[in-house]
Amino acid sequence: MNRKFLPRIISQQPWGIIIPLFLLVCFGGAVLYSAAGGSLQPWALMHVIRFLMFLAMAMVIARMPRDFVRMMALPAYIAMVLLLMAVEAMGFVGGGSQRWINLGPLTLQPSELMKPGIVIILARYYDMLPPAATKEFSSLLVPGVLIGVPVGLVLMQPDLGTSLAIIFGAAIVMFLAGLPMVWFVSCGVAALAAIPAAFFFALHDYQQRRVLTFLDPESDPLGAGYHITQSKIAIGSGGLFGKGFGNGSQSHLNYLPEPHTDFVFATMAEEWGMLGGFFVLLVFGLLLRWGLKVANNSKDRFARLMAAGLTATIFFYAAVNLMMVMGLAPVVGIPLPFMSHGGSSMMTIMICVGLIMAVERWDTREPGSFAS
Repeated sequence: MNRKFLPRIISQQPWGIIIPLFLLVCFGGAVLYSAAGGSLQPWALMHVIRFLMFLAMAMVIARMPRDFVRMMALPAYIAMVLLLMAVEAMGFVGGGSQRWINLGPLTLQPSELMKPGIVIILARYYDMLPPAATKEFSSLLVPGVLIGVPVGLVLMQPDLGTSLAIIFGAAIVMFLAGLPMVWFVSCGVAALAAIPAAFFFALHDYQQRRVLTFLDPESDPLGAGYHITQSKIAIGSGGLFGKGFGNGSQSHLNYLPEPHTDFVFATMAEEWGMLGGFFVLLVFGLLLRWGLKVANNSKDRFARLMAAGLTATIFFYAAVNLMMVMGLAPVVGIPLPFMSHGGSSMMTIMICVGLIMAVERWDTREPGSFAS
């Protein structure tokens, strides 16, 4: 595309990734429209509007200078921790968990913001730390506190899925920062050894049931295994081409729980089949490829760690949700980006996208350009 005749604010945007994301959001809106029985309300219209609003926010974030993002890493992290504390003090309960704060017109889930927040603060920390110091065991003390405080607060809500997402993003940043592989192997072995104790003493009853259901969903198909059983029926019945738009019986007859949030992929697969699933995977593949390319091309340690960590966070969202709805992972309540209905998760993902766009702008002569 010849961009020299376009206004600067338009030509500088990475349209090579924005357009596929917009198509995925519109596809998600069509799925939500069908899930609502052929109505734009209450999910489909707001889904698209939210994306456009948060896309504008991402474009603003993309214009932020490198030094400003570095400077705001610690204040933003502290603000998120305070919000997590506020959830414990004044948050309201929904679905059996206390995760949200009512801010008038906006209902905010602060734990969602901590997913990119932990990546940014750790990228800033390891940017300040001399590379040789990452080999010293003392370099784990500060990150341990930075990770432990929010994870502990999120587990109190309780929200195991989000706490795992925070840990995953943090681990990716620490790995790329150059921490010795033996530390990660040791932590992995310790985690495996602690699984039995964690299962019996750390998990709530409903979380234990989710794990047991994952291992054997057919043991209680009308009880604890109902979600996964109905999700696999919906996905499998779609076949190659699906039953057709608006013809999904699992969601329309209320067999499929949460067809507009956690199990939106199953809703889509029943009506659009494997071809619809391939489209979803293709767009996520383009997004992850773009994020990794931006991180790899960055010449700045802070920007490189941040872009890679944020890309890993998006990957965690998509991978865990898709594995969950297909019965390959326990149900942990993680939405599918750009398709599930939900404002906090959409905002979090678009913050990640906006910051990756910022890294791309920092490292190119033509700000915000997208190179295939």
